[in-house]
Amino acid sequence: MARMKVAQVARANAGLELVERDIPVPGAGQVRIKVQACGVCHSDMFTVTGAFPGLQLPRVPGHEVVGVIDAVAADVPDWKQGMRVGVGWHGGHCGHCSSCRRGDFITCRFGQIPGISYDGGYAEYMIAPFEALASVPVELQAAEAAPLLCAGITTFNALRHSGAGAGDLVAILGIGGLGHLGVQFANRMGFRTVAIARGADKGPLATKLGACAYIDSTAQDVATELTRLGGARVILATVTDAKSMTSAIGGLGIDGKLLVVGASGEPIEVPPLMLIGARRSVAGWPSGTSIDSEDTLNFSVQAQVRPMIETFPLARAPEAYARMMSGKARFRVVIEP
Repeated sequence: MARMKVAQVARANAGLELVERDIPVPGAGQVRIKVQACGVCHSDMFTVTGAFPGLQLPRVPGHEVVGVIDAVAADVPDWKQGMRVGVGWHGGHCGHCSSCRRGDFITCRFGQIPGISYDGGYAEYMIAPFEALASVPVELQAAEAAPLLCAGITTFNALRHSGAGAGDLVAILGIGGLGHLGVQFANRMGFRTVAIARGADKGPLATKLGACAYIDSTAQDVATELTRLGGARVILATVTDAKSMTSAIGGLGIDGKLLVVGASGEPIEVPPLMLIGARRSVAGWPSGTSIDSEDTLNFSVQAQVRPMIETFPLARAPEAYARMMSGKARFRVVIEP
């Protein structure tokens, strides 16, 4: 049987190891994807550390996958060999839980995640259920499309469902892997975009990405500055520092919303009176489904939104993961098998 190379996690906290496996064969409702690129996301840490509940090792991480279908099960509708596809955080749903019965597939009780529920894209080939597939536009290179399937869809989908309208003040908290895309999306959606980050050095980048104002959280009080600008309709929190989120809440305007997409185990602290008087709220947003991925990719083509990336070959997957975890990457790391 033909073989392929993968980067797998064999034991929790043991890092990634490069091994060979048999090339898998798709089962019912599945396709096989010849991987062209796979983004390295901070959430891959859940696989590498073995921290995700129910995770079975060994496991190949990776949920920002772009490639070409090279094998299709007989019962798969519409998708054909040779089609260019992507797979993101939403890796499949059960179709029968209460969320699925309401069409809310991203909150499926038994939802699958590539690289966690089944082997992901740190590999030359991977298997995915057909409901997880998104069509990838020809205008996007594989390496630049891959991060849009997690960091991209998360910020795009959150912003378009945030309740903000064209001309509203929208602040992006953090200019990192998610935030640098959030600033671009907010600008292209017609929001009056403010970027917030640590250090004056990120100001020129924020302007280049589309921000009309920049707040250096190390030298300025974020809430005061946002209030001076009129108060934010939405603050999209892309950072994982809950204290930074807490300190920004006072900058929300009337009916303002802190919308959280940066995963943190720490609490956000807010006095109830701060919420009540101005009808402020705190909410979260969980990525999106495969059709949301397609919307993200198509909007990115139309509006010229692109991630800033660093690429590594599959043979250097451990180095790619370490680079991402160091926080020094500008801004998304991508593996190209």
